[in-house]
Amino acid sequence: MIGGGDGSGEAPALGSKDSAFQVIVLGSGGGPLEDNVTGFLVRSTAHHWAKDSLLAVDAGTHLASIARILDEQIPTPKPASLARGVRNFSPSKRKSSDRGRNGTTSSAISPLSRTRTSNGIRDGDSMEPPPKPPSEKRTITLSKGPFAGLELPHETSKANAAFINREFVSTYLITHPHIDHISGFVVNTASFQHTARPRRLAALPQTIDAFKQHVFNDVIWPNLTDEDGGVGLVTFMRLVEGGNVALGEGEGEGYLEVCDGLGVKGWSISHGHCMKRHSHRGSHDAGLPPDMPLSANGRMEGRSNSRTRSDVSMTDVFPSPGPQPCVVESTAYFIRDHASGKEILIFGDVEPDSISLSPRTERIWTEAAPKVASGLLTGIFIECSYDDSQRDEILFGHLAPRHLFAELKVLADKVREGGRGRRDEDAVKLKKRKRLSYGLKSTPDPDVRSRRSRNPHHPASRTRNDTDTTAPVDGPLAEKSSEEQSLENGGGGGGGGEEEGPLRGLKVIIMHMKDTLRDGASIGENILAQLQEYERETRLGCEFLISESGASYFL
Repeated sequence: MIGGGDGSGEAPALGSKDSAFQVIVLGSGGGPLEDNVTGFLVRSTAHHWAKDSLLAVDAGTHLASIARILDEQIPTPKPASLARGVRNFSPSKRKSSDRGRNGTTSSAISPLSRTRTSNGIRDGDSMEPPPKPPSEKRTITLSKGPFAGLELPHETSKANAAFINREFVSTYLITHPHIDHISGFVVNTASFQHTARPRRLAALPQTIDAFKQHVFNDVIWPNLTDEDGGVGLVTFMRLVEGGNVALGEGEGEGYLEVCDGLGVKGWSISHGHCMKRHSHRGSHDAGLPPDMPLSANGRMEGRSNSRTRSDVSMTDVFPSPGPQPCVVESTAYFIRDHASGKEILIFGDVEPDSISLSPRTERIWTEAAPKVASGLLTGIFIECSYDDSQRDEILFGHLAPRHLFAELKVLADKVREGGRGRRDEDAVKLKKRKRLSYGLKSTPDPDVRSRRSRNPHHPASRTRNDTDTTAPVDGPLAEKSSEEQSLENGGGGGGGGEEEGPLRGLKVIIMHMKDTLRDGASIGENILAQLQEYERETRLGCEFLISESGASYFL
């Protein structure tokens, strides 16, 4: 389904409201329309609408989208009556003495109209009394939409959007510093004044370095940070890749709390490469021959077309101190709800490992697989910028459905492998229990053995077949228990079966679709149709959804 609109004009809320997360889509596209680029709000439903309970994940669009969503829920009030002393120049209310002989209205008020009447009101002034100040401040509690249940103190959408941003959003979690993921945040810094604390920008160090060097540098934008002599409206939170092992414990180890009830752990991923060679900017890859030309999709020209970075052997690598191909960094974030232990995974822009100079998505799937198998990871937000008509050579560090599905198959294989590993462990444990039970069943008392043998219904008196009466079936050849049958059939305690698909129950929400600006089916409809066709053939079990601005997902 695409977002699930019902024709009412209101974006849907998908999923159970008893879920651990609510994710509000502020922007779902990847351009070229600038009003719908990547931006999300995430909250733990356990914390309701508590102060600082919203985490902004990327902010290509932000404050304007919040206001636009509220516009659909809050009727815009009419402008207040004009204040005392401001004359109403409406021609319909002018006195006839203000009109010229030909019936036109004079641009100036007659001096006679400036004389006060006995009641103290000048002729020509509006007779409407000035508005009375409200005796008490009114609030609005929304009953529907993404912000349902939230009490708002203002009349207008823009004032309430500013209120939400000020009171509930304290941290912006950024995947990478491309304009379509940060422009809303940068422009919205103008609203950060007159607050009690700076806003937090959380990211891996290379992303924060890019903000310092290329955004808050007093050239592109004023230095509004609290570093290098800036104004102090923004402070940086530098995350540790893979999580900080000194924080948390158990399943929550490594997760850093970034807002009320939510912790994050981030991993670098690859988002294409620069088209020219220059000094390396933080990518972990620097192992290509310096004279090897590159095509737009990262293939090494002059070699076999199927030969990619992952195929390069050590004999292909010639160390060089000079400039190397630079892989563009992005981030994938695991976001954990502390109350339930549930998680979601949100990707920044990412390219397929199959054509990457620095393939790193597989390690994300390695981290995610046991969480999917246990049901802790309930949703993945991942880009799919183009449909399958886009050639590999011009993907520019993005995914098409064929690549996204191939990546999800890697995840599915890891879930299967983990399941087989657990089933093998369970089988070993079961055999140990059975061996122990054999020992408990055997007894040295000959009278007991004699009584068992005389009882035709006792397992010790059963035979392998009708002719062999000497081998009791009380051991490995005994009838299999339901637990053994489950292990042999690919179960393992979770119910269902392999035919249901290893990713059953997982929602995959597609974002960052690049609008073609053409008539006909939308890019989202094309992408969804292609993904569903792959799913019908392969049956991974996941559900694909196309995100749309204003949608709300409960996961």
